[in-house]
Amino acid sequence: MCRADRLFEIVQHLRGGRLLTAQMLAERLEVSKRTIYRDLADLQASGVPIEGEAGVGYLLASDYHLPPLSFNQDELAALVLGARMTKAWAGQELAQAAEEALVKIDAVLPEEMRARVHENAIFAPSFNIPDDYKSRLDELRRATDRRSYVELDYESLKGVSSRRRVRPLGLFFWGKVWTLVGWCELRQDFRSFRVDLIRAVLVFDQAFLREDGRELRDFLIRMKAEEADCPQSSL
Repeated sequence: MCRADRLFEIVQHLRGGRLLTAQMLAERLEVSKRTIYRDLADLQASGVPIEGEAGVGYLLASDYHLPPLSFNQDELAALVLGARMTKAWAGQELAQAAEEALVKIDAVLPEEMRARVHENAIFAPSFNIPDDYKSRLDELRRATDRRSYVELDYESLKGVSSRRRVRPLGLFFWGKVWTLVGWCELRQDFRSFRVDLIRAVLVFDQAFLREDGRELRDFLIRMKAEEADCPQSSL
C-alpha cells in the first residue's frame, strides 16, 4: 500500500468518533506503530482534526469531511455500474478492489450525492460464476500484467484438446464470456482462448520481452483492419 492510500485509510478508520489505538491501526494496515505515529503527526500537521495521544487512542472530529468529488449524476451512475459489473464478472481480486473503490467514493461524496449512489437502479447479475473461474481470471490477469509466459491446457468448442505456450496480452469480456488474447508460440500468430475452455494453467517465472508484431497493439491494429475490410451490413 502506498503512503497516500495509507493516510486515506487512517482517516476512514477514525471517522465516526471511533477511538482507535496506534497498535490497532498498525495491525489493520500491516505497518509498524512508529509508521502510524508518523502518519498521524503528518495528518495533524496538514490540518486534519485528529485528537488523542499515545497509549490512549485517537479519533477524528465527527464533523470532518474530505473535499467532495466533482461527479455529476451520469458519471456516478457509470462508476457504480462499472464497479458492479467488475464485482459480478471479473476475478475475485478485482471484485474486492471494486468494492473498496465504492467505499472510498462513498466516503468523500456529499450527502445528497451519496444517496444517488445507493439508489442507483442499474445492476449486473453474476448468475453465480464459480469461484474457480474467477480465480482463473485473477491468475491470467496477473500473468498478463507481469508479461509471464503461460502454458494452457485448452479444449476447443469442438472438443479438441491441445497444450499451448502463450504470451498473454489481454483479457476481453464479451458478455458472460471472457477470452484471453495472446501470441501462441505453437501457431506463431495471435489466438483467442475462451477462459471457460481453459482446463489448466501453468504460469512461468520467465517473462517475455517486447517484440514488434507480437504485442497487444499489433493485435488491435489487425482487428481494426479486418473490421474495415468486412463492414457490417446495414439492417
